[in-house]
Amino acid sequence: MGKEWADARRDANVARLRATLATALAGQTGITFELGCGHGHWLAAYAAAHPEEFCVGIDLITHRVERSVRKQTLGKLDNVIFLKAEATEFLEALPAEVSLAKIFILYPDPWPKKKHHKNRFISAANLDLLARRAAGGTRLHFRTDNADYFAWTGEHLAAHPQWQVEPDVTWPFEQKTFFEERMKDR
Repeated sequence: MGKEWADARRDANVARLRATLATALAGQTGITFELGCGHGHWLAAYAAAHPEEFCVGIDLITHRVERSVRKQTLGKLDNVIFLKAEATEFLEALPAEVSLAKIFILYPDPWPKKKHHKNRFISAANLDLLARRAAGGTRLHFRTDNADYFAWTGEHLAAHPQWQVEPDVTWPFEQKTFFEERMKDR
């Protein structure tokens, strides 16, 4: 019963996202994607600085998405949307004609205990999924303030046949995130 209920819930989430994205991304062929957008500080600033790009930020926490939407509204940004969504459901619901042009994962929960590493988004299966939805030449930009997590992620990316680590690439846009600011006080 539990698995059936979970599968039905996932299917409903994907269907809801598919309908939302069909409208929101009509006419788009490539998007700048932030997985785990938090309160939307970084992506709203990025969208304002890059009006030629259409940006999508997702997060699992409702109040974070609501704060992100407020930033989009106050900034009168018509090239960014924020959605409450789980990453794999979002990627499954993404219209076939829309690819990921840029991918950003900024300061995700590092799940530092080894027994929790299974909760980290970066995994072979999720990297496969991102690669299937990415356009040719798409870069996955990853930042964390946790050195162990950074090294761990680099190892997983380097081991994956469809991604390569480019350590000398200039970061494409500097704007502190809410969580980055919060962590510097600790």
